[in-house]
Amino acid sequence: MISIVIDRVSKCFGETVALDHVDLRIESGEIFFLLGPSGCGKTTLLRTVAGFTIPDEGRILFGNEDVTRQPPHLRQTGMMFQSYALWPHMNVFRNVAFGLEERGVASPEIVTRVNAALESVRMTGLANRRIHQLSGGQQQRVALARALVVHPRCLLLDEPLSNLDTKLRLEMRGEIRRICKQFGLTAIYVTHDQKEALSVADRMAILDAGRICQIGTPAEVYRRPSSRFVAEFMGETNFVEGTILTHDGQFVQVRTALGEFEAAVDHEKTWRPRSSERCTLSIRPESWRLTNSEPAGVNVVRGRIREQLYLGEMAQYAFASGDEVLKVYELNPRVLNLAERGSLFISVDRSDVIALPST
Repeated sequence: MISIVIDRVSKCFGETVALDHVDLRIESGEIFFLLGPSGCGKTTLLRTVAGFTIPDEGRILFGNEDVTRQPPHLRQTGMMFQSYALWPHMNVFRNVAFGLEERGVASPEIVTRVNAALESVRMTGLANRRIHQLSGGQQQRVALARALVVHPRCLLLDEPLSNLDTKLRLEMRGEIRRICKQFGLTAIYVTHDQKEALSVADRMAILDAGRICQIGTPAEVYRRPSSRFVAEFMGETNFVEGTILTHDGQFVQVRTALGEFEAAVDHEKTWRPRSSERCTLSIRPESWRLTNSEPAGVNVVRGRIREQLYLGEMAQYAFASGDEVLKVYELNPRVLNLAERGSLFISVDRSDVIALPST
């Protein structure tokens, strides 16, 4: 279990900048996610930590050890790939044992460690199965056992669940987190799936064009995005353009086409709002409250439900007010008869309205 420091790392492929002076510290025992759209640099960063890619600039530290130019087999990492990379001609036991055999570990110890690894991923009793006899979820567990059996200093995962169906993905999210915490592993996990990151990560970094846009816990990144890009990437949101009227450092008063709003500003970010400056408000659809009567105060919008989609535990509404259409989600929803409904009101707490610099 080690900390990992990525110090001013840059990497170019021809004229394409894959990583642009990335700075990051991952704490010992932390499950850290690298998240972003295709081509953002997250896989290149993971391969740089693994040793498969050498940076043009910067350093990679495992604890106090500089491993920047150390070959992959000396870094003592466990790696899980999107394709699993299992040997089809070997049974489960031999697949898991392969890394130990390459390291010259004695046969009795191999048996002990392989059995322990299979037990940890709940695959006891399947050691003699061929790979083609396993389900996708079982193959995923074999790949995880193979990564764990070498007793890695850290675990590196490159979109490991992308080939699984929805039910198995949900199951394996919990399994990966359970195993990492059970063994105290430092883990770096690459994905483009926001729900996966929100449900498993201790912290995460959002990347775009080779740069880190924001670092934080899942709740911090989702509830307090630092930019329009992060807000939009992390899930559904409403963007409302406006002009700042007043500000006190923590909250701002904003005039919009929907009325006046009070919105939160993260004082730790570099943006400092000014009066008369344009800004963008980000409001998550589930933050709205739908009522028949008009609430007092600001952050209230009057309008009509134009469309609704009933999903059982949630209803999704297209709420029209003037020329604006907002996304509103209602948990444990009522059944609304649109033909009979007149004007309704939606309101939102000011802490759930995030003011962002206008782009």
